[in-house]
Amino acid sequence: MVFSGLCPLFLGSVMAIERCIGVTKPIFHSTKITSKHMKMMLSGVCLFAIFIALLPILGHRNYKIQASRTWCFYKTEHIKDWEDRFYLLLFSFLGLLALGVSFLCNAVTGITLLRVKFKSQQHRQGRSHHFEMVIQLLAIMCVSCICWSPFLVTMANIGINGDHSRETCETTIFALRMATWNQILDPWVYILLRKAVLKNLYKLSRRCCGVHVISLHMWELSSIKNSLKVAAISESPVAEKINQPAPGLIGQ
Repeated sequence: MVFSGLCPLFLGSVMAIERCIGVTKPIFHSTKITSKHMKMMLSGVCLFAIFIALLPILGHRNYKIQASRTWCFYKTEHIKDWEDRFYLLLFSFLGLLALGVSFLCNAVTGITLLRVKFKSQQHRQGRSHHFEMVIQLLAIMCVSCICWSPFLVTMANIGINGDHSRETCETTIFALRMATWNQILDPWVYILLRKAVLKNLYKLSRRCCGVHVISLHMWELSSIKNSLKVAAISESPVAEKINQPAPGLIGQ
């Protein structure tokens, strides 16, 4: 549970840092950061997560089966010495740190993409792609924080106070279930929050509600705009004066 919990958080943090550097410093990212560097970094993250998971074994401590008899973790009941508290606080600190780094990097990336979106007014395709990435980043941040924060805070609370009552046990199980939902929801965020999928869902919802969806091409929209301009000009007072015949011609 320690490895499977920390490894996705660390990987998400590394991906957020790499994405932030790629958006804010594209030249540095393309010249200095290679695939070899990323493979080494990912390997280091996995090894660090394994080391944190092996700390109790290296310290001659055992993992404990929790009260629900469904998962193993650090000792959370009858905590008496500082070492058991240290493991819980270390796990919570590293998890919250990874969430904080991911949140900060994704926020910087989103703000940068929005600035680029508003500055480049000519490239509509780029703007839509940037907007799609911003939506995905916001969704990933919300899912990660909502799913993992309760479990990490609960473990920190147990490490600080040292008590594990029945109410705390129920809260821990609920927080654990929320944390496991993060691995399930993350792929669906990338799958569903794409522009093509959102368009199809929008059309499907309109059809289910009985509203006919009209799809217009760019040339059709431009022709409609030109027709409206011509109609507005023909109905203007200046056009009426031009169309009126001269008085001399009427007398003749």
